Amino acid sequence: MNDTGGVSGRSAALAAAKGRGAMIRAVPLGCGGYLPEKVMTNADFAARLDTSDEWIRSRTGIGARHMAAEGELTSDLATAAARRALDHAGLTGADIDLVVIATATPDRTFPSTATKVQHAIGMTGGFAFDVQAVCAGFIYALSLADALIFKGQARRALIIGAETFSRILDWEDRTTCVLFGDGAGAVILGAHEGEGAPSDRGLLATCLHSDGAHQDILYVDGGPSSTQTSGKLRMQGREVFKHAVAKLAEVADEAMEKAGVASADIDWVVPHQANLRIIEATAKKAGVPMEKVILTLQDHGNTSAASIPLALSTAVHDGRIGRGDLLLMEAIGGGLVWGAALLRW
Repeated sequence: MNDTGGVSGRSAALAAAKGRGAMIRAVPLGCGGYLPEKVMTNADFAARLDTSDEWIRSRTGIGARHMAAEGELTSDLATAAARRALDHAGLTGADIDLVVIATATPDRTFPSTATKVQHAIGMTGGFAFDVQAVCAGFIYALSLADALIFKGQARRALIIGAETFSRILDWEDRTTCVLFGDGAGAVILGAHEGEGAPSDRGLLATCLHSDGAHQDILYVDGGPSSTQTSGKLRMQGREVFKHAVAKLAEVADEAMEKAGVASADIDWVVPHQANLRIIEATAKKAGVPMEKVILTLQDHGNTSAASIPLALSTAVHDGRIGRGDLLLMEAIGGGLVWGAALLRW
């Protein structure tokens, strides 16, 4: 936490680092997560729909998920996760100059949920904005924060994935409503000088992709411009599965090649927590054993943009992920949008 003060000071440090052949890395300073108090188990769904615990677990690996209380907003979840990340990093909101929130379920059409969190944590300077890339949103937000830190526009960035997907579910559709939960996870990144080598701490590589030709296999059937309603989530599960396995394996290989590391170098895979079958198939293609995969979907369900930072925070705080561990994070969501990031903790 020995960053120079102000954007001009950061720019000078960046120039000096480049002059020495070094580079600025976005290094993790802390993380935190938040889950709403209410839990819905598979048994709760079986009591009201034609489904069962065995049906849900065998197809998804999910056993329970958390649901936001009435009046509990995405910004409330995001703020709680942000405060825990700040506590973990030993920082206050005043130490942050960038907030990026990945969410597909903002409080309002505008202003951004990020500006609400900015105010709630006492951040009085800098800037804040939302990113909408659904389940891949956290990877997109990381990539943006990394670029802004590298360019000297921010010193410390708070990146949050936060969702209240319970508000856009069709509760009569057993193929989708059993999959999703609510929650938020946050990571704080700070500018530090690295050597430009794979052994550096911080973000080593990010890779982002999209293909709008597949919009109709995972989407929400509403929006301000089209229906003037928020709409409900719709999904063609088999098509999503097919694309997810292939694209996540490809982008994982791309990120490792970009960073100059191999699958044997990976300490932990922290995947988007969507479906156990997708996670297992992707890990196998990437050459990473399941013993190195962080799993939380059994307790959290699919929390979209929140799933990776929630899983990351869980594993950091229970001691599995430690300083210097190399993490592969990957996600795919509606759009289709997908991406991967390599981060040395």
